[in-house]
Amino acid sequence: MIYLVRHGETEWSVERRHTGRTDVPLTERGRAEAAALAPVLGKLHADRVLTSPLSRARDTCALAGFGDRAEVDDRLVEWDYGQAEGRTTAEIRVDDPAWSIWTHPMAGAEALESVATRVDQVIAGLGDPQQVTLIFAHAHLLRILGARWCGQPALFGSNLVLDPASVSVLSFEREVPVIERWNVVADAIS
Repeated sequence: MIYLVRHGETEWSVERRHTGRTDVPLTERGRAEAAALAPVLGKLHADRVLTSPLSRARDTCALAGFGDRAEVDDRLVEWDYGQAEGRTTAEIRVDDPAWSIWTHPMAGAEALESVATRVDQVIAGLGDPQQVTLIFAHAHLLRILGARWCGQPALFGSNLVLDPASVSVLSFEREVPVIERWNVVADAIS
């Protein structure tokens, strides 16, 4: 099983700003959300813990009780949004009313398929599907990972929403990769 954990709240996630490579820290609420994951995730016998190198994911991992076991994986860094970085969708749509991060690349941004290639590499490197793996990362990257886990195009991630400090579970039904649970927050899983 693979547990996907989105980092806790940041100032930019509250403001709904595209937060790719900018290393925005957790808010106090985000730190509390991350700590609230500890009693829930602590019940797992994780064989492997992976985290994005960005502090909001690493701090969530540590506050959830796995910082000492985590392997930093640079492939788990969030999508590079280029000129969309730090901007809201509403701000961008002033100039381009149909804009979507999923369908309208920005100058300097990483291509959606490049993000898909990174998550495909992560999935391929997970090894034994019976192992329990925790992955601490970011909303768009994890949405793409969920899509790719199920053999869907990366664009399918646009149909998956993730709240801060949420947990999602990827597993198998027989041999078929499935999304077992999606976007569960600590209050609902404890």
